Amino acid sequence: MAVTSAERSTTAPPTEDVTPVPPLNNGDRLTRADFERIYEAHPEIKKAELIEGVVYMPSPARHREHGKPHFHLINWLGAYSVATPGVEGSNNATLRLDFENEPQPDALLFLPRESGGTAWVGEDGYLEGTPELIVEVSASSASYDLNQKKRAYARNGAPEYIVYLAYEKRVIWHFLRDGVYEEQEADADGVLKSERFPGLWLLPDALLSGDLSRVLETLQKGLASSEHKEFQAALARRIEEAK
Repeated sequence: MAVTSAERSTTAPPTEDVTPVPPLNNGDRLTRADFERIYEAHPEIKKAELIEGVVYMPSPARHREHGKPHFHLINWLGAYSVATPGVEGSNNATLRLDFENEPQPDALLFLPRESGGTAWVGEDGYLEGTPELIVEVSASSASYDLNQKKRAYARNGAPEYIVYLAYEKRVIWHFLRDGVYEEQEADADGVLKSERFPGLWLLPDALLSGDLSRVLETLQKGLASSEHKEFQAALARRIEEAK
């Protein structure tokens, strides 16, 4: 049967067959490319991580066990980066670590390439490479923070890894030694000190008790040290040479 021009103009265009993107689920095994494709298609998901090719979706975070110590750690790292031009930090940002790992660390510090580091911000705004210092606040996530995630960070050469264990009331600061993380011992004053970021000092007892004032007081002592002044000068030279 012939179709008139009027009928043709009111005929609906053929519908496009669009396959819906499946949701993310705990335990899914995915490549990083598939993980990103699904994650971006579901903006309702607030946090998901790909660790050793497996999807992890943390439980909702409680204030006392996660929110408060996270806030204090961000204050501590932020104060250090402000006092140390050439050092950058990030809070809860996606990190493209390798083809099977795309974690979302609670906090981190890194040296941009012009400062001599091995992490960078990609063209689409995601952090890529290996930061010098990664921090995780662990309550419900403690199992994989200290196992699968720890192995992934070590294999990718992250020099320092801090884990705040909410229920165990411990702070573990790992240093990478020959591809394996070793726990750092506090000094005689109970202070933990970074190797990659001279002057970044932490009093774990103050952090665990929620005393941000003492945390920052200890940091100020580190920032006044000769090691931090030397680090500042070295960073300034690197940045100038990179121009």
